[in-house]
Amino acid sequence: MTTPKHCPGFENFRHLSSFTCRCPECGQEKEIFSDEFDKTHVCDSCGKKIDFTQCSLDSTA
Repeated sequence: MTTPKHCPGFENFRHLSSFTCRCPECGQEKEIFSDEFDKTHVCDSCGKKIDFTQCSLDSTA
Protein backbone atom coordinates (compact mmCIF):
# COMPACT_ATOMS: atom_id res chain seq x y z
CA MET A 1 0.00 0.00 0.00
CA THR A 2 1.28 3.47 -0.87
CA THR A 3 0.52 6.83 0.68
CA PRO A 4 -1.48 9.10 -1.64
CA LYS A 5 0.26 12.29 -2.76
CA HIS A 6 -2.98 14.29 -2.67
CA CYS A 7 -6.06 14.42 -0.47
CA PRO A 8 -9.11 12.35 -1.52
CA GLY A 9 -11.16 14.10 -4.19
CA PHE A 10 -8.19 16.08 -5.53
CA GLU A 11 -8.80 14.91 -9.09
CA ASN A 12 -12.30 16.47 -9.06
CA PHE A 13 -10.84 19.92 -8.35
CA ARG A 14 -7.43 19.94 -9.95
CA HIS A 15 -8.50 22.17 -12.87
CA LEU A 16 -10.18 24.87 -10.78
CA SER A 17 -8.91 28.43 -10.97
CA SER A 18 -9.03 30.98 -8.18
CA PHE A 19 -9.88 34.61 -8.92
CA THR A 20 -9.57 37.63 -6.66
CA CYS A 21 -11.46 40.84 -7.35
CA ARG A 22 -12.71 43.83 -5.38
CA CYS A 23 -16.26 44.44 -4.21
CA PRO A 24 -17.66 47.25 -6.38
CA GLU A 25 -19.39 48.72 -3.30
CA CYS A 26 -16.62 48.89 -0.65
CA GLY A 27 -13.43 47.71 -2.42
CA GLN A 28 -12.86 44.66 -0.17
CA GLU A 29 -11.09 41.79 -1.95
CA LYS A 30 -13.12 38.61 -2.50
CA GLU A 31 -11.86 35.25 -3.78
CA ILE A 32 -14.01 33.02 -5.95
CA PHE A 33 -13.25 29.70 -7.60
CA SER A 34 -14.09 29.00 -11.24
CA ASP A 35 -16.84 26.52 -10.34
CA GLU A 36 -18.68 29.15 -8.25
CA PHE A 37 -19.43 31.81 -10.88
CA ASP A 38 -23.09 30.83 -11.08
CA LYS A 39 -23.60 31.08 -7.29
CA THR A 40 -24.66 34.14 -5.30
CA HIS A 41 -21.82 35.83 -3.40
CA VAL A 42 -21.93 38.42 -0.65
CA CYS A 43 -19.08 40.69 0.40
CA ASP A 44 -17.65 39.67 3.78
CA SER A 45 -17.04 43.32 4.66
CA CYS A 46 -20.16 45.28 3.66
CA GLY A 47 -22.67 42.46 3.15
CA LYS A 48 -23.68 43.62 -0.32
CA LYS A 49 -24.33 41.11 -3.11
CA ILE A 50 -21.41 40.85 -5.53
CA ASP A 51 -22.06 40.35 -9.24
CA PHE A 52 -18.77 38.89 -10.45
CA THR A 53 -19.73 39.54 -14.07
CA GLN A 54 -19.49 43.27 -13.23
CA CYS A 55 -16.44 43.06 -10.99
CA SER A 56 -13.07 44.09 -12.37
CA LEU A 57 -10.57 41.26 -12.18
CA ASP A 58 -7.42 42.10 -10.20
CA SER A 59 -5.57 38.78 -10.24
CA THR A 60 -5.77 35.03 -10.78
CA ALA A 61 -4.08 32.19 -8.99
